[in-house]
Amino acid sequence: MASSAMHGSSNLSKFQRMNSNSAFRWAALLCLATTGGNTLIYLFNGGLPLVMTLLNVGAFLSICYAMTRPDQTIQFQPQELADHMLQVQETERHRLSRELHDDIGQMLTAAKLQSDWLQRRAPQELHPHCNMLNGILDETLAKVRDVSAILNPRQLASLGLEASLRAHLLRTLADTQVLWSLECHQRLAGIPEEMAVAAFRITQEAVTNMLRHAQANNLLVRLQRQPEGLALSISDDGIGFSPAQDPAQQGQRGMAGMAERASLLGGELTVDSAPGKGTHIHALFPWAPRARGRADISKHP
Repeated sequence: MASSAMHGSSNLSKFQRMNSNSAFRWAALLCLATTGGNTLIYLFNGGLPLVMTLLNVGAFLSICYAMTRPDQTIQFQPQELADHMLQVQETERHRLSRELHDDIGQMLTAAKLQSDWLQRRAPQELHPHCNMLNGILDETLAKVRDVSAILNPRQLASLGLEASLRAHLLRTLADTQVLWSLECHQRLAGIPEEMAVAAFRITQEAVTNMLRHAQANNLLVRLQRQPEGLALSISDDGIGFSPAQDPAQQGQRGMAGMAERASLLGGELTVDSAPGKGTHIHALFPWAPRARGRADISKHP
């Protein structure tokens, strides 16, 4: 069975280093051009104070020195940038969820009330059509609520990670033939919010991929509180696939996003799969230093 450990920040780091060096070169060229122009103005027209020319020369020399000492210059950290991107993504998910639930949901509810009012006053021969319309509105409203819950799992804060995952699996797999199980034999109280969100989103993406591609009959999701961190494993008995070494470059964007979420918390995501062998995804989210002392495993549920 093939094994692939994904680290989503490597390409981002190369990209940032390339952009940083390019920015230094352009800045150096700009300073050089400005210094040359000011020098010519000073020599031929005398209208530019000497101190301005010296300042431009100093700026140019400073940038040249910075280019020779890249280890001492300020660098954008790939993890910080990726963390910001995920925060923006979560904020946008929450906004869309609110719009679906509050705006579109309310409009559909109002349409349902109007349809009920029309049905009570419509001739008998129109009642079948009214019933069909009411059914369509009910189904659409249910779908909107499901999508809203997927975009923003509000129950994470109130119910916790285990209950939220169980509710998601119940809702997502209700109309499928997949037999699923969620195993969690320890209390997950005190799990940091960012860790719970990452575990939920990774499971969400893995289940979506399974339904789209795996043709699986069985799914097992396991959460385990370990001394080194929270372990998440997701296994199915589907047709499997060949994990890419660089999933983002090879079109496996879902896998790349899952790896990025794990790496942002200092963890790692591995994918074991091969054609005809099913898929096993494992993620480990390490405890933060301040929480490591409270991470002892309780043997009692």
